[in-house]
Parts: sequence; C-alpha cells; structure tokens
Amino acid sequence: MNFLDGSLWPENQQKLVITCAPYGPEWEPADFPADIPVTMEEQIQKAVDCYNAGATVLHVHVRELDGKGSKRLSKFNELLAGIRARVPDMILQVGGSISFAPEGEGDVAKWLSDDTRHMLAELQPRPDQVTIAINSNQMNVVEQMCEADVAGTSLGEPANYRAYREMTIPAGPEWVEEHIKRLSANGIQTHFQLANITQLETVERMMRRGVCNVPLILTWVAIGGGFDAPNIYNLANFVRACPDGSVLTLETSMLNVLPLNMMAIAMGLHVRCGIEDNIWTQDRSRKMSSVEQIEQLVRIAKEFGREVANGKEARQIYKIGTFYETADQTLAKNGFAPNRKPGQKGFTQHA
Repeated sequence: MNFLDGSLWPENQQKLVITCAPYGPEWEPADFPADIPVTMEEQIQKAVDCYNAGATVLHVHVRELDGKGSKRLSKFNELLAGIRARVPDMILQVGGSISFAPEGEGDVAKWLSDDTRHMLAELQPRPDQVTIAINSNQMNVVEQMCEADVAGTSLGEPANYRAYREMTIPAGPEWVEEHIKRLSANGIQTHFQLANITQLETVERMMRRGVCNVPLILTWVAIGGGFDAPNIYNLANFVRACPDGSVLTLETSMLNVLPLNMMAIAMGLHVRCGIEDNIWTQDRSRKMSSVEQIEQLVRIAKEFGREVANGKEARQIYKIGTFYETADQTLAKNGFAPNRKPGQKGFTQHA
C-alpha cells in the first residue's frame, strides 16, 4: 500500500468499516453473562445492536441454548435469516475455518472436518463472506495473553487453557483452493484471515495461477502464537506488502485491540472489535461490551475526522458481489504487478 502526501488526511481516506465479533465463541456464557447472547432472539438482537452502534460487518458464530458453540448448519441458517431480515445492509461474515466453543467435556476447541467446512458454501440465506485461513499453522490464541486477561474466566481453567494453547489451523493448499472455488460459485466472498506475510504471498501465488479470482479483502490477525505479534514493525511490513487494491482490516486481542485500531483509523485502514477479541476496558476495571467497543471506535474516528461507513457504503468498500474472470484481471484489480509473459525481461507493470 502506498502512503502518498495527504494519505493521512481523513478527506482522502475511505470511510471507516467497523467489524464486530460479538459472539465470543471462546468464552462461556458465565464469563460475561451481560453480553454473551444465548437464545436465537438474543443473538439476532445483538447483531441489530452492533449495527445501530456503527458496525457494518458482523463476524458470525452461533450458540445452542445450552450456551455451547453450535456445529449445526441449520442454526447458522436460522441466525443468518433472522439478522438479514432485521438489518439487511449489514455484511454477514461467517467464521469459516473453526468453531472455537466446546461441545462437551473433554471436547474443547474441536475443529470441523473438511467436508463440514466446505458445507459453509451452502449456507442459506448465503452470507456475504466466509473467512478463510491460509496455510496450516499453529493458532495458540493464549500465548500473548497474561494472567489478568483470563482471570476468573473459563479460559483460566487449566483444561480449557491447554486446549486453546494447542490449537492448530488445517488449511492446506488443496482444501483452500477447493473452498474458494465453492464459495465463489455460490456468490460468497472469501475474506482472508492472515497471520503474516508468507500467507499473503501464498494468496498472491494463487491469484497468479488463476485459482483465486476474487478481491483481496483481508484481515491481519496479530495475536501471536503462530501469528504475527501486534507491533509496529510487523504492522509496517505487512501493510507495505499489501497491494494498493486490497482492503485491509487489523485484528488483535485483549488490551492490544484499542491501540491497534487507533493506528488503523489514523492510517486509513479498517478495524475490528468485540468480545471475541477483548472483554476488558484498558484499565481492566470492568468488562466492556461489544456495543461499547463499537461506540468507542466511532467516537475516536470522529476525533480523527474520519467518517464511519454505513451499510451500503461498507458493501461498496468491501466489493461485495464482485468476482473476477481471469488471473490478469484479478492481479490488475487488486494492485499486483502482472504475470511475466514468455520472453519478457525486467520488472512487469500494467500498461
């Protein structure tokens, strides 16, 4: 991404797209009963509340009535239909690679099978996006957390802590390419959740081979534990590696969320918040709801002078419904240099 003179002026920046992840699948309802919805109506209303507060992208997970994470596509379909009816302009982004919540004793953070994960392309009503991880990788989500982050919560229990510490992402090339193919065929946008530059390079190579003809809408997930740490050096390197046509959101965890989001707002990037990422105020004096976190970012964006996108504007920024026909078109639209033609020497550039 380039940062020409004036790129930090809000008048030259896209309106801010706020993603909220309010369902917090790693937590149990008792961890934050005031803000973890359990019934279907509560889960639908949570989406409405987040939208009304200023979030235009909803990261979707679903709970059963017992509070545990649902593995049933019928429950996802029910929630998607309920939200779509109440807030039709909201971008619905289903967490596509993993279901974090436990289903039973000794069965914590269980990954979905490959076949079940492919069935996410068959959700009805179809979501706008499904997230996807690239390259099998460690995902130790508690590595950079401190004792105060998990104190008094289910993540502080040794068995749960160990389960989340040992998580890995199954995202090999054959499965990834097939999943993107199925999502695109059903009009669902792939949202890339990337841990580092090497994963971004894999996405670029797929685009160059013509097996990933989609807009580069991505999130840098800086949570440590196999992912980048949320520091300025990693951030600067990742942002520089992103082509100019990409749309980048920043994500991290716990007390890192607010500082990183402030950087994103200032730089013209986009933000993510919600109890899936953090449940504490910055002084840890109390837990902070997803709606409060959205409202905080809206206030900060106002101080920066940056407008917050509404639902229709967020859909344009995120290029919802856009797919490409060829590798050449994909590279050009995303801002990558073109593929080298036979016999061509030197650096390549679009005419």
